[in-house]
Amino acid sequence: MFFSRFSTACLCLLAAAPTMACAQSARTAPFTTASGEWPSHTGDTRGTRYSPLEQITAANFSTLEVAWRFKTDQLGPRPEFKLEGTPLVVGNVLYTTAGTRRAVVALDAVTGELLWMHSENEGARGAAAPRPLSGRGLAYWTDGKSARILYVTPGYRLVALDARSGARIRSFGDSGAVDLKLNMDQPILPDLETGEIGYQGAPTVARNVVIIGAAFREGGSPKSYRNNKGDIRGFDVRTGKRLWTFHTIPRKGEFGYDTWLNGSAENAGNTGVWTQITADEELGLVYLPIESPTGDYYGGHRPGDNLYGESLVCVDLLTGVRKWHYQLVRHPIWDFDLAAAPILADITVGGKAIKSVALPTKQGILYMFDRVTGKPIWPFEERAVEKGEVPGEWYAPTQPMPTKPAAYARNGVLTSDLIDFTPALKEAGLAAASRFKLGPIFTPPIVSKTEGPLATFSNGPTNGGSNWPGGSYDPETHMLYLSATNASPSALGLVVPAKGVSDMDYIRGFAPGAGRGGFTVQGLPLLKPPYGTITAIDLNKGDIVWQVPHGETPDAVRNHEALKGVTIPRTGQAGSVGTLVTKTLVIAGDPEVTTLAPRPRGAVLRAYDKATGKEVGGVNLPAPQSGSPMTYTVGGKQYIVVAVSGGPYSGEYIAFRLPAAGAR
Repeated sequence: MFFSRFSTACLCLLAAAPTMACAQSARTAPFTTASGEWPSHTGDTRGTRYSPLEQITAANFSTLEVAWRFKTDQLGPRPEFKLEGTPLVVGNVLYTTAGTRRAVVALDAVTGELLWMHSENEGARGAAAPRPLSGRGLAYWTDGKSARILYVTPGYRLVALDARSGARIRSFGDSGAVDLKLNMDQPILPDLETGEIGYQGAPTVARNVVIIGAAFREGGSPKSYRNNKGDIRGFDVRTGKRLWTFHTIPRKGEFGYDTWLNGSAENAGNTGVWTQITADEELGLVYLPIESPTGDYYGGHRPGDNLYGESLVCVDLLTGVRKWHYQLVRHPIWDFDLAAAPILADITVGGKAIKSVALPTKQGILYMFDRVTGKPIWPFEERAVEKGEVPGEWYAPTQPMPTKPAAYARNGVLTSDLIDFTPALKEAGLAAASRFKLGPIFTPPIVSKTEGPLATFSNGPTNGGSNWPGGSYDPETHMLYLSATNASPSALGLVVPAKGVSDMDYIRGFAPGAGRGGFTVQGLPLLKPPYGTITAIDLNKGDIVWQVPHGETPDAVRNHEALKGVTIPRTGQAGSVGTLVTKTLVIAGDPEVTTLAPRPRGAVLRAYDKATGKEVGGVNLPAPQSGSPMTYTVGGKQYIVVAVSGGPYSGEYIAFRLPAAGAR
């Protein structure tokens, strides 16, 4: 079903009044960030999150005022506290997803007025979705005559809507929707209603092809090592017809099948793409950042390297045929999902022009390739890694490591990474960490023991480094900007599952009676700051140009009794947040709230000089940034929109613009 509400502007649109929105259906020139729109999830299909707009600058950023707010509480059976969307803007209409039922809304981009809303009530199928809530966005397509909005429902249906009315396009798929659980080369088990597969990302539309990923529940303690497979598919944007399927776990006879020993490819599952997919429309290539196979921390049921687990795969846009691949992590057992969108960057290295693809990772390592050939931009080294002792596990003896750029975030945990504000806190930190196994990146998970060690203590798996918000790339300066977290500790401990919990030999957990240990010392983070950073990397040289802590020092640290009289530089905040880069600025909001006079308790949307990293402005937010910021212009005024939510604050989109006097 859908609900449609038209404002005066939209009624004029239907009457062919000369509005910007009306021009959407007739304009032949492409919509781009340079023309003031934001037509794709990352601004373009290349993953750049860049706009050349420059009305909002360092000199006036702090004067930004709220232009409009859109609260999402009524778009579903209950309020949502995890609003991760990035809106699109074409003409003077803003499109986005919102609410616990993943409604699609069209708003007046100047006033925030609701123009139309579409919602699908999927009942039990929606309730069983592995990736529920509002998701991260949608896609826009036009042929110059008609315009469509495409999105994936929680129950895994691809829906096409008329961009002007919100009504289903009845000629697309089955009356406007494609059942993504049916159009696969596998039966979805155990049934279509409860079968585990979905997608919370935005579809990618390139050259009239819609590319759709596949996502599952997090796999630390899966019910079975058998699961549905995360195949990636391309569909015709006009008809909904499936054009191709790429098997992320090779079928028998396909390249890579022999990397799953003992026929384990037959039963293994997951290995989908749950984050954003990017495409080079000129070259006709699509870049798939693929996640881990089942399960995240134990791979004894899938011996071998396990292609295409944790691999970047380049496929042909029109056929889905593999062009090249690179497996970043062999035999994945760390949950190093390729979580961020690949970023397409045309760079110059040693005087040679290269069409590259840059991949931020949870490891805090940037992997860079020639996006045509798959050859690394700078050499990778094969480094020996520790072989673990978990019964039945299979271990890769080496892992590939880029020689450039240097890691931009903490990965692994050594004693030098522990809290050291004072000698007493350092001693307490060493004592707390002694219950765990420490080591560099790729230190393997261990069987949890009551007497210790409880687990491998790591930073990077699950939520470290760069996650789904990814990075931003400036095509003019060839600089890449990456938000990252240094304080997202993970305990990689394994236990034999209780009867009926899982058929896997081991799942994530702690030994009985061992407790859970702790990643805090007297309420302070066990890992030392900076907790979160933004880093600028020159992609022509592979060098880090600057790195700054992002966000205020958390209240729990700044006001701690043990730190009275101790000078603590700004620590930044844990959490990977989306960045936006404009003509002169890098913009990102805080991942948590703080109380710092004279401003009210809340978060801050911050602006940094993109050349130096100096913070040059900020405006208050009532809650943490939970979606990625974007920007556009309408009527000669530049706007910035960001989603906020978290804690007690339900999801809201907030639009900022300069006050009337400041916009001259």
